[in-house]
Amino acid sequence: MKTVKNVCTLIPGVTVLIIRYAEIGLKSPSVRTMFENRLKDNILSMLMRDGVEALVYKGEARFYAEASDTGRAVRSLRKVFGIASVSIAEQCMSDMADMCSLAERYAFSRLPDGSSFAVRARREGTHTYTSMDAGREVGSAIYESNKDRGITVDLTSPDVIFFLEIRNNRAYIFSEYVRCHGGLPLGTQGRVVADVFDDRGLLSAWLMMRRGCKVLVRGDYGGGILGEYDPNLKEYTESQSKDVLGLVSGSDLGSFSSMDFTGDVPLYFPTIGMSDENVQETLCALRAELYG
Repeated sequence: MKTVKNVCTLIPGVTVLIIRYAEIGLKSPSVRTMFENRLKDNILSMLMRDGVEALVYKGEARFYAEASDTGRAVRSLRKVFGIASVSIAEQCMSDMADMCSLAERYAFSRLPDGSSFAVRARREGTHTYTSMDAGREVGSAIYESNKDRGITVDLTSPDVIFFLEIRNNRAYIFSEYVRCHGGLPLGTQGRVVADVFDDRGLLSAWLMMRRGCKVLVRGDYGGGILGEYDPNLKEYTESQSKDVLGLVSGSDLGSFSSMDFTGDVPLYFPTIGMSDENVQETLCALRAELYG
């Protein structure tokens, strides 16, 4: 596993993964830097756990990765809390001619004969053109190189959308946002103990992990799923009690009134407002994501 700081040599046309976060961007500069560093560490740990060779580097409000197997890398990154979305993109310089040339090559194999397309452009930094200019010029280049195949432009309901993201002197073109779980980077919100004895306990622990908590597991139900999202998942031991910030329970409303609330730390009930059907649907989706 390799990593570099903030910069990487641009090789036009080389596939790169754009890794976006959401909530982290709302933090103050010092907290944001701390969370970004933790997120990067978590990304590297997950890729290493899954045996994915990759080069990971940081940009402005983004991380980027170049991986030996992009499909496996995306599946691995989807398990990293704090990541909002990932896109498999090709990159070039932000010069208009370079963007148009790359877009022509990129679109050719992704546009079926007779299909319609649109370009959605966004831009960060200082350029001699606007986002609208970039979208129009790149769209025109794609159309001109494919019009003999019956390709048309449809800005309202296209068959294919090409996204153009321009960030300072680089540009990225891609056709999909792979949605991830978002939340906060694992380990930024302290440690909690989670009772994991059934489906509700399992999902409650997962939801706390999504909010950035390191979970110490008490119980052996579904530990394999939690271990997929935390490569360093640990069981709870009495020696760790002094560092625990709360206890997590999978209780529902029916059992809430009979619980004993005495203790020195807060109790958390992430699934208390969820029906049994909601719990099962969420867990089924997680299992499908992990195991197909």
